Amino acid sequence: MKKITIALFSILFLATAFLYVLHFTGKSKNKQGAEGVSAKVQSDAQGIAFVNIDSVIYNFDMFFDRREDLMAKQKKAEAELNSKGTQYEKNARDFQDKVNKGLVTRATAAEMEQSLLKQQQELVTLRDNLQTDLMEEEQVMNRQIIEYITSYLEENKAEYNYQYILGKTFGSVVLYGDTALDITDKVTKALNNKYRVGKK
Repeated sequence: MKKITIALFSILFLATAFLYVLHFTGKSKNKQGAEGVSAKVQSDAQGIAFVNIDSVIYNFDMFFDRREDLMAKQKKAEAELNSKGTQYEKNARDFQDKVNKGLVTRATAAEMEQSLLKQQQELVTLRDNLQTDLMEEEQVMNRQIIEYITSYLEENKAEYNYQYILGKTFGSVVLYGDTALDITDKVTKALNNKYRVGKK
């Protein structure tokens, strides 16, 4: 019985010693691993830059050119809508005047009213279609500008030599960026140069 107890205590002692050694050597390895990860993160951070997207777009000549085109289309759409709206108002006044003076029969008045309702519905449909078209054109314009910027950065990646170029804007996932990593001005100047050469 005594021999079994001594044997058990010996096994427990050896197991405790083994766990003790394993625990402390593993911890130092983990510490080294953490330091290695930290060093890796620091070295990777050197391959990251960011641009302020809003600033690039609002200082990009392509944006102003496309916006002028969009504004011209908007004015044209507004003129068409105003013209048809004025015609509808004239017809509505004419209808009301004739009905008030008793110049038309009830059957003719009903036909004129139906025609006015149809004209009003067409006017509402035209307004909605023009708004939808303009919104779609604006979305396409924005996508084309972003595509132009992205393509430029991809084509000139050797010049910038970054693994990642992030887009920082209000509400984006990039909440903070060190100013040393901000290449907004450099990218904006280069984009404008490329765009102006392309326009010529």
